[in-house]
Amino acid sequence: MIDITIQNFEAELIGASMQQPVLLDIWAPWCGPCKSLGPVLEKLETAYEGRFMLAKLNSDEQPEIAGQLSQAFGVRSIPFCVLFSQGQPVDGFVGALPEAEIRKFLDKHVPSVDALEADAEVAEAEQLLAEGGDVDTALAKLQEAVAIDPSNDSARIDYLKLLLSEAVADPARTTQARQAFEPVASKVLSDTRYAAIEHWLKACEAVPTARPMAALEAAISANRRDFDARFERAQWLFAHGETTAAMDELLEILMRDKTWNQELARKTYVAILELMTKPAAKADPAAGAAKGTLELTGKAAAAPAADPVLDQYRRKLSMALF
Repeated sequence: MIDITIQNFEAELIGASMQQPVLLDIWAPWCGPCKSLGPVLEKLETAYEGRFMLAKLNSDEQPEIAGQLSQAFGVRSIPFCVLFSQGQPVDGFVGALPEAEIRKFLDKHVPSVDALEADAEVAEAEQLLAEGGDVDTALAKLQEAVAIDPSNDSARIDYLKLLLSEAVADPARTTQARQAFEPVASKVLSDTRYAAIEHWLKACEAVPTARPMAALEAAISANRRDFDARFERAQWLFAHGETTAAMDELLEILMRDKTWNQELARKTYVAILELMTKPAAKADPAAGAAKGTLELTGKAAAAPAADPVLDQYRRKLSMALF
């Protein structure tokens, strides 16, 4: 538990909420219900074993923060609790609620024990790979993370990506990737990350039955509109990690027939761009704010550094389509 002031608001509340949910209890010494709620919140912070952090704010001593939060949520009474996550105030409740009701509120926002265990496995796998460690061990940790928390999309996507990056050298990885992908196959319609993974998976599955590259090149030389051969070559290149060469081949199809095979060339090209795009980095929430100033939300995620290759291939796609 920590006491929040205008001086530590950015670091201890906004910044801390980037790492774990923070429940801010706004109270006052003269408030009877506040005195009964406080011990319940402290008990829950201990019971939840680090899944959220409790912060307290004396509204008499910090009226600016209390006033802005009250205005933001349309609340005029205390005790008033606000949950912060990823630098944002996301939910709240008013009054000295019973413990069971507070647990229901918390359970909507704080990670489960399984989610924390899965995240720990993912972090260990990432560290292993960053240090050039054993890929099999990293895969085992990611597989365990998915088993612990099947709803953890980040863990599953990391697992699928690592499997597919090893699939050409070890075709058994392709089968493992298909098994891990099937439970979330329906998400391709709503999540571009899974849509991209599906195209990569199909490319890897196509490799064992693909014609030799010499045969594909001969077919394309004989007929530049042999889109089947061009796409087969693009998939081979994609599966082997030659992403720009794969996109070059797909562009040759798009420049001649934008809608070929239900826009399969365009969809595969977009999938490769998605896989090549690095996620935005989280900005430092403590940076950019003068000491003693107040901002109720964290900084926006920092845009990833420009990638000239990605920018070039995005432009090529736009030119081919429009």
